[in-house]
Amino acid sequence: MSDYHVPVMLHECVEGLNIDPTKVYVDVTFGGGGHTREILKHLTTGKLVVFDQDPDAKKNADEINDDRLIFCAANFRYLKRYLRLHGIKEVAGILGDLGISSHQIDETSRGFSTRGDAPLDMRMAQSGTLSAKTLINEYEESKLKSIFRLYGELTHPHKAASLIVQARASAEIETTVDLMNALRPMAPRGKENRFFAQVFQAIRIEVNEELETLKEMIEQGTEVLEVGGHFVIESYHSLEDRLVKNFFKSGNFEGTQEKDFFGNLIRPLKPTKSKPITATPEEIALNRRARSAKLRVAVKQPPLPKKK
Repeated sequence: MSDYHVPVMLHECVEGLNIDPTKVYVDVTFGGGGHTREILKHLTTGKLVVFDQDPDAKKNADEINDDRLIFCAANFRYLKRYLRLHGIKEVAGILGDLGISSHQIDETSRGFSTRGDAPLDMRMAQSGTLSAKTLINEYEESKLKSIFRLYGELTHPHKAASLIVQARASAEIETTVDLMNALRPMAPRGKENRFFAQVFQAIRIEVNEELETLKEMIEQGTEVLEVGGHFVIESYHSLEDRLVKNFFKSGNFEGTQEKDFFGNLIRPLKPTKSKPITATPEEIALNRRARSAKLRVAVKQPPLPKKK
């Protein structure tokens, strides 16, 4: 399914893994399988474990008939559990291409897109208990305000929350158009698309617990990565990128740098570059999604020497 999702910085992602053809690698965001197909080209006796909770992704995985591929129909927050189920204790590299896929945006029936009219859903996994509709119609005003401030980085989150509470008082907000109509009075003229994208992002992050699951995956991935193994993460908004940057640089999500007795930074990973890798102007011209992409690579460090 080549039109499912065009991978951003495909070459840079695979290069970042520094693939040994005989070892085990993980792609925690299978999607349309673009990265997976490229990684498989570089393996001989090695294995590739892939994760995706989206039912559409499973169909794409079934199209790749390869004994070296292990598909896990699960959220990547269960990384360690599924590796253990398959008898894998250590891996040589992990790739995560975060955010929402082009397919999920284009598939308007899922409610991820500001284009068209669709039921308010936004669940990455259809088994998820919280939908965007439940969130919008049942969350208290203070909680809505917090979500829009933290996850959407809206300038006036209190106003967005207030407009939603007013609108739902007269009728349930059921579709994406209902939601946009409720918020239209505060959408900045000429910047409506950006405003609604921020609102949808905030709701999607809350519905899917995206930042919490990302933290869990990074911590678990660091544990299962072998010394010298490469961790490659591509993110598309500042909230994700900040977590990745802080953990790669400092070993924690707050970005607090601690040193041991010898003055060495206490961190399990070391970034290969001080700044993120970004897409070329040529790629951005071909794929608009590449504009906001930031790619970071880190290498698992050996344990620090202990004080005698």
